[in-house]
Amino acid sequence: MDRDRLKQLLEQVKTGQVDLEQALDRLRSLPFENLGYARLDCHRQLRNGVAEVIYCEGKTIDQIQGIVRHMIEHHDNILATRATPAVYEAVREVAADSTYHQPARIIRIRPRPIDPVGHLAVISAGTADLPVAEEAAVTAEALGNRVHRVYDVGVAGIHRLLAVCDELFRAHVAVVVAGMEGALAGVVGGLVSCPVIAVPTSVGYGASFGGLAALLGMLNSCAAGVSVVNIDNGFGAGYQASLINRMAARAAAVPREPEA
Repeated sequence: MDRDRLKQLLEQVKTGQVDLEQALDRLRSLPFENLGYARLDCHRQLRNGVAEVIYCEGKTIDQIQGIVRHMIEHHDNILATRATPAVYEAVREVAADSTYHQPARIIRIRPRPIDPVGHLAVISAGTADLPVAEEAAVTAEALGNRVHRVYDVGVAGIHRLLAVCDELFRAHVAVVVAGMEGALAGVVGGLVSCPVIAVPTSVGYGASFGGLAALLGMLNSCAAGVSVVNIDNGFGAGYQASLINRMAARAAAVPREPEA
């Protein structure tokens, strides 16, 4: 149950529209709901600000449909990641109000408008990195962030990155997605004053070892302020960047005390 629905329920109890027994019945699934094959964390949005996200790989169609069917009783703006077109069609049978972002492989279930805040940049080294970059960008947008995409600016043509530095300087946080040797994250880290979240991708020839070379290169970056998530983990980077960006946006909105 999200904050808005809980506040609405409490207001209905306060005004007498809903009695205590009815309210308790609606809250019976907190803090989790046991489906046998999954225990849905219905309390997560209240704790973390974001509802549980459905990771689709490894789950059957029936399991995904069952999870969605129960989650829409409690939440809007639900994310399902690593979803195929077939999974999307199955989800629409349960929740017709859903959209599919194919490059990102993300389904947004019962999407609702959120006023975007801050300035979050998602930067990719090459077009081949776009699926992971889009996973990060779509995740961040779904969580209410203003996202600016800067794609195909890898170090093989560094002038392409330098041409958009003004865009990078405005960012509260930057997600840098790169395969091969992963050098772009260190370059961006040396240019900006905001945190950089590096995402190694499995893009590259044999010696890239499925992204391991990029992962190690990013971990060994000599630029300060660079943190690294796991290989191809665009979702994790987008989520972490959202936390940083929204904190920065809240801090910017607080009026400063006048100096003595």
